[in-house]
Formats: sequence, structure tokens, C-alpha cells
Amino acid sequence: MNISFLSLREQAGLSPQEVADRCAVSLRTVYRWEKGESKPHPLAVRKLHEIVKATNTSKAQKSHQFKFIDLFAGIGGFRKAFDSVGGKCVFTSEWDKSSRATYQANYTCDHAVEGDIREFTKDEDCLSRIPAHDVLVGGFPCQPFSIAGVSKKNALGKAHGFRCETQGTLFFDLAQIIEFHRPPAILLENVKNLFSHDGGNTFRIIRKTLEEDLGYTIKYRVIDGRSWVPQHRERIFIVGFRKDTNFTFDDMQLPETAPKLGSILHRGDGSEPDEPPYLVNGQVGERYTLTPRLWEYLQEYRDKHQAKGNGFGFGLFGPDDVARTLSARYYKDGSEILINQTDKRPRRLTPRECARLMGFDAPGESNFQIPVSDTQAYRQFGNSVVVPLAAEIARIMKPHIMDAITQWNNQLAIPFNHLERQTVHA
Repeated sequence: MNISFLSLREQAGLSPQEVADRCAVSLRTVYRWEKGESKPHPLAVRKLHEIVKATNTSKAQKSHQFKFIDLFAGIGGFRKAFDSVGGKCVFTSEWDKSSRATYQANYTCDHAVEGDIREFTKDEDCLSRIPAHDVLVGGFPCQPFSIAGVSKKNALGKAHGFRCETQGTLFFDLAQIIEFHRPPAILLENVKNLFSHDGGNTFRIIRKTLEEDLGYTIKYRVIDGRSWVPQHRERIFIVGFRKDTNFTFDDMQLPETAPKLGSILHRGDGSEPDEPPYLVNGQVGERYTLTPRLWEYLQEYRDKHQAKGNGFGFGLFGPDDVARTLSARYYKDGSEILINQTDKRPRRLTPRECARLMGFDAPGESNFQIPVSDTQAYRQFGNSVVVPLAAEIARIMKPHIMDAITQWNNQLAIPFNHLERQTVHA
């Protein structure tokens, strides 16, 4: 039986009679093609391929319900989250070359994965190169803001507001993009310490910029990824909408059971396929077990600080535990999350286990591509967002995003001369 032609017809969603009618052949001829009794006519095969392609394109277009841009994208934690709720990424920016390699290995992009976002915020022509979008998403770096006197700036005829207070920071570039494109929704993420950074001035300026200067209604909350993955990872999430909505973080649904470390660790019983160098002959690769000297050093370091009454030291965990926060420095010694091994020195997590710990892979899965060195992989996962947590935020944002798009489209349907003149901050 010619499975390929039969499969092609089924993919096209046509009956044998419909193929016969479209190709101007008899029904018997179509059956002979499917049974392999005769070779399908090339024109018939091409026609079915065209139908399948058109059908797949239509399905893809229908599945994309809104557009988003992925800034400070890292390895695509937010990309994966917003893809899962029907978003289409139309622009990506990530300055780190190694992270871009991982991003491109895992996501299909019909656009270039750009580098430094500051290349797109130099002037209006540069800003216009960023496509129109419904949602701006970014886990921006936290930098200290220099607060200059606005009255002095006014007296000198210089810019004030966020252009004065955030100048020289990467948040300034975010604000410029938001001001220029006016997306209906934004989602920003940062470390918990953003609240207290620079004596509270940093968060005060961020909030003032988004609410007063740019006119967005924002909600923010510190959320621990502990409910979705087996690590304590507190991050602040800031959701903003151009129009006031009834969005609330209270709509989030937490998993019924919080996972433990055992769910993301290599099984080590031969039931998991080998994945060198992470898993070799059913066992975690020896390279991840600490050397005698490093293990000795970490114990001495812990003992020294405990004697001084400090809490510094390594973290040793088993399958029933919940880990500390995975950091970008994990590649140095792995001390914050060491896995206890019976009759052996502790070991680091493998990069695959880190992918699961951050939610890029589900427990037991090994689907996320890791095309970089262990050192780069540890840095990338340590800098990322907890994917299932981000996906839950995307889920509760989606109805408000769709409402905002509908309102905007309805407004565009009104004749221009019936619209009130609006300023850039309207």
C-alpha cells in the first residue's frame, strides 16, 4: 500500500471521491494509487501538497490570537509561556550570543533574533523597525537610576519625567518602546529585590514611569515558583494595561500538589534514555560529582562561617526536598543545590535537570535543546523565568488582552472625524 499518498489525502482532509473529482480521474484510479497498484500522477500529488500547506497555514493563523514581542529574551521562558496561550512572537531581542543560540535551537522564528535592544531605541526610525504588537514582554535587568532634579531640568530646557530619571538604564529603552508603540498590555519581570533596590527609588521610578508618564494601569506581585517547580524562586511580576481592566493576580490557579526534587532528577534506574554527558549507561555522568578537593573546600567554608554564627554554606538536598534558588553562578561550584549521593560525594544538577527545574522540560522529559556548554547552560537557566508560572500569568492575562484588542479594533472602525484628537499619552 502506498502509505504516503493515502496519508497525503487524509492530511488534505479529502475523501477518495473528492480527490477523483479534483484531479479529473476515476475513483478506481485513486484507490489504485492508494494501494500502490499504480504510481500517482505528479500533478495529483502536487495538488494535495498545496491543499495540505494551505490547510496548515490556515490553522497556524487561527491559532495565533495576538502578537507579542520578547525583550531581554534569554532562552525563551516567556516565549514558551505566551506561545502556549496562542500568542505569536513577532520580535525577539537578546544581547547574549550564547543565549540566542539556545533560543534559536528551540523556537521557530520568522524574524531575526536581534541583539542589543538599544540598537532599536536610538530614534523614531529605529523604534519603527520593531513590529506593532499587542503585548510587550521582558525580564529587564535591574540598574540603579540616577534621580535628577526635574525643576533644574525644566530650567535648562531639558527632558524630564522618565527620560530624565531612567536615562542610561535598560528600563529607559523599554519605556521608549512602550511610549512609541502603545501596546495594549505589558508584562515585566525582575528579582524580588527590585522593591528595595537603591533604597526603594528604583521601583518608585518604574511605577511612576508606567503609571504617570506612560498612562498604564499596573498590578504587581512577588510570586514564588515553588508551586510549579521544586525550588524556591521569588520574582516580581508587573502586569500593565493601557486601559483599566479588572485583571488580578488572584485569578491564578496553583497546582494542587507542589513538586519535589525527585520529580526532576535523572531516574538512574535505566528507565530513562541515555543523554551523554548528562546520563551515561543509565547513570548521571561522573563529571557532575564534586571532586574531592572541591567537596573538602565547601565543607571547610561552611564550617568556618558556622563558627562565626553566619549561615553561609552549601545546600545538600535529596529527592523529597525543595531546592534553593538556581542562580546564574551555579556553574562555579554548584554549592546552592547539591544532590546527595549514597556512598559518594554530592553532585551538581545536570543541565537537563536544570531545564526541568525551570519548567522548560516537564518532569522526565528531555525535549528542550541545549546546544551550549555546561557553563553557558547553567548561566542561562539560572537567569531564566519559571516557565509554568509565566504560562499561568499569560493565561490569566489573555482574556484582558483579547478584550483590549477588540476595543482597539472597534475604535479604529469609527470614522476618523468622529474620533477625539489624542495625544501620545492618551
